[in-house]
Amino acid sequence: MSIRRGLRRFQVLFCLALAAAVAPAQTKPTFEVASIKPAAPVDLVKLRAEFQNGETPRLGARVDGARAEYVYVSLQDLIGLAYQVKSDQIAGPDWMASLRFDIFAKLPGGSSKEDVPKMLRALLEDRFKLTLHREGKERPALALVVGEGGPKMKEVSEPLKPIDLSAPLAPGEKQVDSPDGPIRTTTDKNGGFTMNMGAKGSVSYAVNPANRSMKIEASQLTMSALAEWLTTLWRASGGGMEVKDMTGLTGNYRAAFSFSLEDLTGMARAKWIDEPNPQGGVGGAAMPAGGAADPGGSPSLLKAVQSLGLKLAPRKVVVEQLVIDHIEKKPTEN
Repeated sequence: MSIRRGLRRFQVLFCLALAAAVAPAQTKPTFEVASIKPAAPVDLVKLRAEFQNGETPRLGARVDGARAEYVYVSLQDLIGLAYQVKSDQIAGPDWMASLRFDIFAKLPGGSSKEDVPKMLRALLEDRFKLTLHREGKERPALALVVGEGGPKMKEVSEPLKPIDLSAPLAPGEKQVDSPDGPIRTTTDKNGGFTMNMGAKGSVSYAVNPANRSMKIEASQLTMSALAEWLTTLWRASGGGMEVKDMTGLTGNYRAAFSFSLEDLTGMARAKWIDEPNPQGGVGGAAMPAGGAADPGGSPSLLKAVQSLGLKLAPRKVVVEQLVIDHIEKKPTEN
């Protein structure tokens, strides 16, 4: 190799090394601008009127185009959305579940919806000084398993499809974002409520005031989505354990069941009003023995599950937890 060729090669390598040295470091995606304010208390009269008019309340998380908003969302749920875990996988101060905020943010040009959790994570780390670590922890759970007689639900052959984000919202339809993706909701004037969860199916529920019961109907539902629904309902009725899908059923199903509203006493208070659950709240209540019905004759939630050919059995599972090392109650100024 000539001296001249060797010198040229050295110059090329030197330039490449210099470019790498001065290249800007990779940074976390962040919102272009974000406003954080403590959320005002929920107006129950207004909330009831919106339901009666077939409107979906403006609560929860939503990303629409270049705008992200989180209305009346607890600090604990914000962390869950940012790190894409369930709120019960977050171990930290109790007050995180009761401190609620309204966040309105603008996405920078060229960013996508998939960047939003990372942006929210950066916002929490910057404005709330959030630090955490991950660890596995064994805890009690309820396993959703097939009963002795087999499932009593009809399997649907039509494949589930993700929500088409390019499709416009139907009249009265709203979109909220969850750690598992977007959910489109519709409320009718009779108080019925439908959730389209895309690849996890569609569920609707309606309340019968005559016998104080709730009826849930699923046109297409996976067992993992059913377990998540049961977790929500179980905790609303005073139980503190998560329901895990261990049915081994991989299809999607049409199902319908009813249960007593007595099982949901305190649901609104536990989720939105920040008052203690009168039956014990999230803390590990034991499974009820059998299925006590309310005076109207509606079955308990446990009996309703059994009507589907399924049952709930105690188990211990290992789950990943986010352990909060530090977080401030008050964010830094906007």
